[in-house]
Amino acid sequence: MIGKVLVANRGEVALRVVRACRELGLRSVAVYSTADADSLHRMLADEAICIGPPPASGSYLNIPAIISAAELTGADAIHPGYGFLAENARFAEICERVGVKFVGPSSRVISMMGDKSAARRAAREAGVPVTPGSEGVCANAAEAKRVGAEVGYPVVVKASAGGGGKGMRVVEDESRLDAAFTEASREAGAAFGDGSVYIEKYLEDLRHIEVQVLSEAGGKTAAFPERDCSIQRRYQKLLEESPAPGLPEEARRGMMDAAASLVDALGYEGAGTVEFVYSGGEFFFIEMNTRLQVEHPVTEMVTGADLVAEQLKIASGERMDVPSSAAASVGGHAIEFRINAEDPRRNFLPQAGPVEFYNPPGGPGVRVDSHLYAGYKVPPHYDSLLAKLIVFATDREAAIRRGLRALDELAIAGVETTLPLHLAILEDEDFRRGGVSTSFLARRELRNDEGLLRLVPAGASPG
Repeated sequence: MIGKVLVANRGEVALRVVRACRELGLRSVAVYSTADADSLHRMLADEAICIGPPPASGSYLNIPAIISAAELTGADAIHPGYGFLAENARFAEICERVGVKFVGPSSRVISMMGDKSAARRAAREAGVPVTPGSEGVCANAAEAKRVGAEVGYPVVVKASAGGGGKGMRVVEDESRLDAAFTEASREAGAAFGDGSVYIEKYLEDLRHIEVQVLSEAGGKTAAFPERDCSIQRRYQKLLEESPAPGLPEEARRGMMDAAASLVDALGYEGAGTVEFVYSGGEFFFIEMNTRLQVEHPVTEMVTGADLVAEQLKIASGERMDVPSSAAASVGGHAIEFRINAEDPRRNFLPQAGPVEFYNPPGGPGVRVDSHLYAGYKVPPHYDSLLAKLIVFATDREAAIRRGLRALDELAIAGVETTLPLHLAILEDEDFRRGGVSTSFLARRELRNDEGLLRLVPAGASPG
């Protein structure tokens, strides 16, 4: 049993974990950098301890400081949230060695799933379909060319240790593979300290679909209905929804079964997400995130589950309390909008500075996860996520209407945000029909029409 949880994160996710601890009767410890001295997670936790200066390398990524904070405060568990150290196998291993419970899977599983080529191999061994490509990392461009000839072009070169589009190149034909291989490997080495890459068949007009899982060590596994995360900009998710519009029931059930099979084969513990691409009526495994996802509230809204509370119960050695009905079907439709401190009118220029006014929306079926308040200063040192607006309604059309109302009601003054982009997405006819691919935004341009943003097909004439 755990009694005190150190939250090794900041912002809205740290606040989310602190609140879950309070409801479960667990004491919480917030860690914070000097840039976050006025943060809500520091103020609302039972205890708080400063772990370093504003740069993440000296604070939220400073493993010795975080472990020392756990020892000083007597925390017997660490919840990593997402980002920072959430998928750092070395951090999880150190927690294991010093006897502090890491709220998540074992360091062995994190390490395996963090290596994309190893993850593909594990999925294949569990009987989960993977995108055609190399068996593991490609030692050189010559080996990459052999794989390209086997699976056919276009192919994509991917960093084995990475994500977020770094160390990734799409190659249309063999003549461009040498340069792409070198560029991707160099970029992966700079970003992740590991330049190894592998090759996959590049699937066009695909959808990004993921399945949330919860699993007890050696016990029950729950695979939840899918989330559609296809609205992306440069491989970064902007909007997620559940269920995935227009997805055939056979594909939905197939992904849930495949996710459960992989989790069981891994001996997984805690919350995780198995990610797939869906194209041409087929789905393929791409990776597994061994942590809580930013978009976990979407699943919570359509199933009634409390995923963070379940994480903490599993870490405490308790049985998770998820009704089989919650993991089998959805009730209604939910959409999450990521409100980032970026200016879409100026090529998504990052924003920082004081929040002069903040008015979160309310009403039925509206949830806001945020650490904002009037007077809060958005620091320039971290991820740009300011808030997550989640709406829920009986069906997708009603959820879109509720989203329009809630976005219009949400007000943040002092910094520019991606709020107007979400309004433009909801007005788009293709989005409203549902089932758009990950190229949705890439094929559109943002136009400023008398102060309002709207999406138009790329290359369309003005007016």
